[in-house]
Amino acid sequence: MNSSTIILLLLSVIIAGGLSYYQYFFKAKSKSKFGLLLALLRFITIFGILLLFINPVIARKTIEVVKTPLPIILDNSASIKDLKADKQALEVFTALAENKALQEKFEVQTYQFDTDVLPADSITFTGKQTRLDLVAKNLKSIYKNQQFPTVLISDGNQTSGEDYIFSFDSEKKVYPIVVGDTTTFMDLKIAQLNVNKYAFHKNKFPVEVFLNYNGTKSVNATFKITQGNSVLNEQTVSFSTSKKSASFSVLLPADRVGVQVFKATVSSKEQEKNIYNNSKNFAIEVIDQRTEVALISTIQHPDLGAIKRSIETNSQRKVTIIKPNEVKSLVDYNVLILYQPTAAFKGVFEQNKNTNVNTWIITGNNTDFNFLNQNQADYTFRMSGQSENYLSTLDKQFNLFSIDDFGFEQLPPLENSFGTITPKSNQNVMLSSRIRNIDTNQPLLSFSDNQGTRSAYLFGENIWRWRAEVFVTNKSFEKFDIFTDKIIQFLSSNNSKKSLVVNHERFYNSGDAIEIDAQYFNKNYELDEKARLTISVVNVATKQQKKYDLVRFSNSFKVNLDGLAAGKYAFVVKELNSNSSYSGNFEVLDFDIEKQFVNPDWNKLNQLALQTSGKAYLASQSDGLVQLLLADESYKAVQKTIVKKSPIIDWIWLLVLIATTLSAEWFIRKYNGLL
Repeated sequence: MNSSTIILLLLSVIIAGGLSYYQYFFKAKSKSKFGLLLALLRFITIFGILLLFINPVIARKTIEVVKTPLPIILDNSASIKDLKADKQALEVFTALAENKALQEKFEVQTYQFDTDVLPADSITFTGKQTRLDLVAKNLKSIYKNQQFPTVLISDGNQTSGEDYIFSFDSEKKVYPIVVGDTTTFMDLKIAQLNVNKYAFHKNKFPVEVFLNYNGTKSVNATFKITQGNSVLNEQTVSFSTSKKSASFSVLLPADRVGVQVFKATVSSKEQEKNIYNNSKNFAIEVIDQRTEVALISTIQHPDLGAIKRSIETNSQRKVTIIKPNEVKSLVDYNVLILYQPTAAFKGVFEQNKNTNVNTWIITGNNTDFNFLNQNQADYTFRMSGQSENYLSTLDKQFNLFSIDDFGFEQLPPLENSFGTITPKSNQNVMLSSRIRNIDTNQPLLSFSDNQGTRSAYLFGENIWRWRAEVFVTNKSFEKFDIFTDKIIQFLSSNNSKKSLVVNHERFYNSGDAIEIDAQYFNKNYELDEKARLTISVVNVATKQQKKYDLVRFSNSFKVNLDGLAAGKYAFVVKELNSNSSYSGNFEVLDFDIEKQFVNPDWNKLNQLALQTSGKAYLASQSDGLVQLLLADESYKAVQKTIVKKSPIIDWIWLLVLIATTLSAEWFIRKYNGLL
């Protein structure tokens, strides 16, 4: 409190005392037996009011002892129970958390972790994943700018996340207590299988296999991949004390369309403690992407053979060359290539008004442009009878799909009727045309996507020369064939806008997060934030049904279906306001990653301890850890002096006192007839 405040307080005392004396002693005509009491009440009232105006700041000092935090963190994952170490882990955890000596020196705080780090309220050892790296991240967040030790009770077997050894702060000591039997047991394990989510029908897909071995002698193991009762692959893999792992790839046939489930197993004649990790199920969705292409033409031309051969280099494509009058139904085709249309194509155009098959129109010297003007809505043609050679220039802004520039500007010219080509709707131009070195500002190859119906236009014949030129330059047709394949891929994919879009996987592993997200769009194809989405999930085998609401996130609705048992499921997502719905299915594969271990990972936990200058202990050595922590002089309680400053105007009791003295003075004067 500064000197000016003290002077103001002294003046307040003088003013309050003077006014009280003047009111009840100097000015009073007769003395009352209550005069002194009333003067005191008036003094307190006036002085209190003056205090509020002066508003001095009152400082209070308190001494607080701050102990070093000691987080004791217990692994709550199912692998602890599978290693039969749950009782041991809980006993060590309880003994450390309730140790009086540790509580006296440290601020003991207990946590548990599996897929997340939580206070140790309910320990069940049922966690589906082990995320040791999250422990490190949470400690850094909770105890910022503090120096403290950490006790970690775990088997060290992490199942997901980043490498935890380098996640912990190397300046803060970690003392792992390793629970479980560290005796080495003979064990064969499928460590990992890498496989794509999708494969094309009648192709082969690769499976990358990683096997691990733990033991003290040489072993010959048998690795198999089966589907039902059929053995698709079988081979012998040798292990020894110097060869603890093996990796190789297997090619499997994609013979059947749909989700195909396979089983990989590794076995030997030796006895194993844990055979659960000897097998692993995996699945792949086989897609039949076979595209039927009708190449319709009234004339014979080298372009027809070149286009057919180029497209059919992809085994999923089949091209049928047919005349317009031979077309009976367009339903059997995914893409139409209309080569130099004339009036003979009228029936094809009429049929396609109903079937809406995506088309690729190729023009040339034999094209009837007046007919095209009447039967398509993308371009207007004003052509002369004179032909012209057109060179190509790639538009760098084209982004409908990725394309490699294999030298378009050096390709031979295409021949087409001379004239003007004017777009009537929005077109995406890939190649523009030029005559010699003069740009025509007209398209040579363009694409459109109008409400889900896709079209392509090539304004020029003799594309066979392009394919031949690519072969001369690269000794291969590959670059040209990829170019045509991407055009067919664009045309064979419908991009029709759906009001309800649902994203999900075809299969999940047990223990993985099973999330399904959805988006609902209004008639203007804008995300509807007021949509009400529900999902009904049915187990195909048991017919058990569960219903959930999808929760709104930033730009989608999501639902978490964790906890579903292994099996096949069908589901329906419904938007309640519009009754729009989406049906799908998925399969939960029987795979528990927490059952893959036969030993705690002593080596990795010990490496963590060395990385942080700590020390690893077995569960039976926890008393030694207690003694080390108590003897460590670097962790001492800190005595802090805390000064709390508060202005007197914040004192509610001063206002109460002023109100009380005013009320008491008025009551006494009123009661005694002094008013």
